[in-house]
Amino acid sequence: MTTTATASGDLGAAIARAAAGLRTARRVMVFTGAGMSADSGIATFRDAMTGLWSQFDPQALATPAGFDADPPLVWGWYESRRQQVMLATPNAGHAAVAQLQRQRPGWQVVTQNVDDLHERAAAAAGVPPGQAPVHLHGSLFAARCHHCARPFSLPPGLPGEPADGRLLPPPRCAACGGPVRPGVVWFGEALPRAAWKQADAAARACDAMLVVGTSGVVYPAAGLPALTLSLGRPVWVVDPDAAGAGSHPQLHHLQGRAAEVLPLLAAAIASG
Repeated sequence: MTTTATASGDLGAAIARAAAGLRTARRVMVFTGAGMSADSGIATFRDAMTGLWSQFDPQALATPAGFDADPPLVWGWYESRRQQVMLATPNAGHAAVAQLQRQRPGWQVVTQNVDDLHERAAAAAGVPPGQAPVHLHGSLFAARCHHCARPFSLPPGLPGEPADGRLLPPPRCAACGGPVRPGVVWFGEALPRAAWKQADAAARACDAMLVVGTSGVVYPAAGLPALTLSLGRPVWVVDPDAAGAGSHPQLHHLQGRAAEVLPLLAAAIASG
């Protein structure tokens, strides 16, 4: 059966068991979703639909057709999200994962998040560049041309907050003149081939997986924990909702927020 920790005493015991299992694993895949960044104040996609943007259908802001129909609207909304990320800081969960990566080179982060909080936490902890996170759904900081896919370097500093009704058009590609789009994966688009190949390989090769703050409903990414379980390797899930634990002999659930559970887990692994 699934192991689920609820009360604080149960959580401490479950963390000790998880630490014992993860401490002996040479390769660990850390698979993160929106719950990883929630304690940094980063809203989920639908939660971010506030203020100027609340009147729009989220899918109209996250499809190629939506961008074709109104490039300034879509570009402005993603620039607003990028500003939110730039004003945020990595939380204790990000720091704990970075600490574990620095101490254990076999730990690989694969994330569904489009922010750069894992990168900033890793830089602060001194994690080698070779352990950079794999972004399955792209990044707010990797803009590219909508027509020719040429990468576009975003200007340094915070993006400007758009005034009501005066959204600026996106920049233009220097190579073909096409509009620059956010470097995220939109509805109906395939995941980046290289990122998916890395994530799939990590899920197959890892001795254990640590899943943090992901709902497990967005495919194909949601199939990665099941892949690791099918190979007989344990998976630990950190999430506030025990109801999402599922059932499998090798699936273990640590109930709590990432910023609460991960520092305890990192300390327990280090002390063993």
